[in-house]
Amino acid sequence: MSKPDIAPPPLRNDCFALPAGVSWTPVDEALTLLRDRLSVVMGAETVPLAQAAGRILAADVYAQRSNPPQANTAVDGYGFAGPVPDGPQVMPLQDGCAAAGVPFDGQLAPGHAIRILTGAALPDGVDTVILEEDVTVQDGYIAFRGPLKQGANTRNAGEDVVGGDLALPAGRRLTPADLALLSATGAGDLLVRKALRVAVLSTGDELVEAGEVAEPGQIYDANRPMLLALIQRMGFQPLDMGRVADDRETLRERLNEAAKEADVVLTSGGASAGDEDHVSALLRQAGAMQEWRIALKPGRPLALGIWDGVPVFGLPGNPVAALVCTLIFARPALGLMAGEGWRDPQGFDLPAAFDKRKKPGRREYLRARIRDGKAEVFNSEGSGRISGLSWAEGLVEIEDGARHIQPGDLVRFIPYGSFGI
Repeated sequence: MSKPDIAPPPLRNDCFALPAGVSWTPVDEALTLLRDRLSVVMGAETVPLAQAAGRILAADVYAQRSNPPQANTAVDGYGFAGPVPDGPQVMPLQDGCAAAGVPFDGQLAPGHAIRILTGAALPDGVDTVILEEDVTVQDGYIAFRGPLKQGANTRNAGEDVVGGDLALPAGRRLTPADLALLSATGAGDLLVRKALRVAVLSTGDELVEAGEVAEPGQIYDANRPMLLALIQRMGFQPLDMGRVADDRETLRERLNEAAKEADVVLTSGGASAGDEDHVSALLRQAGAMQEWRIALKPGRPLALGIWDGVPVFGLPGNPVAALVCTLIFARPALGLMAGEGWRDPQGFDLPAAFDKRKKPGRREYLRARIRDGKAEVFNSEGSGRISGLSWAEGLVEIEDGARHIQPGDLVRFIPYGSFGI
């Protein structure tokens, strides 16, 4: 019986509240708070296996049959009962053939061999196969040279997956390889989480759309196309809510629209405490606003709140800081809410190809790439250097304490691919 199509309970308005007395929040503490306070917000639906790529399993999937379902041959050749001792061997060849999908209907006579093709189920009386290249066939006999172990060139039934065993767990985001596994083990329709809808909204009087004429004092909106593409690459459903000028009532209306259409809202700009930081102001008025001053570089302010029952992540307006905060904080949080659980990005220790002195107090993320087995970093740490984002292939993470990194020292490199982009 399939599970009912029901939605999990909504998040509490105070789910982002920091402990009393906390001002600066270390990165690890901020991540722990997000992991502990957030929960799955998506219901489930049933879809055909062929339409499930990229979806998240809402329930464990068990193998309905073994893979392979029967013992079979791994090669084209001749099957018989093994083992075979050392030296020349001659066997009579029984009429018939076993092929994939066309099993041999009968019993192999003792001491005989039978023609068998790759993937064919082993006929009764066959447990060993010799490659056809190692055989001479003449006048109804085969000749070859031993020894040959019993079971050579065969696959056991269920040696990959045994029927009834767990094939894939709930929370798994399905890959093309997963679809092959589930198909091979008999799955048809799958219970998956509904796609997490993530609205993206840019704020600021200074922003103009890419391709438009930018007047003096105006800049192009770099965050929105970047964030929409990030959301799509991560496997969520992006919703473009456009740009909003620094007008509180217009922003209120746009947030209302976003909350009706999306499960999560990402804003960029207006997330600090200035006069024109309307995202923070509106969330504070709604009684569900927390400003996390996170000890990281780039990007310290992160506004978090609930708007009409929908979580809002208020990202910094600087594109470099917006991308880093999205990867480090929003990516695992979105995955948890979508039903795939909290996933820490996988990093690799590599020798540095750079020299850097770092003061204690903040964790730093440097735009980086790998060349000749070493981690290179962008030639400027300026958060206004957007070109470094596309130059990079990932981030170098430098721990919270003081450090002097010299060429050859090990550093942690996190490739963009570890974030699903």
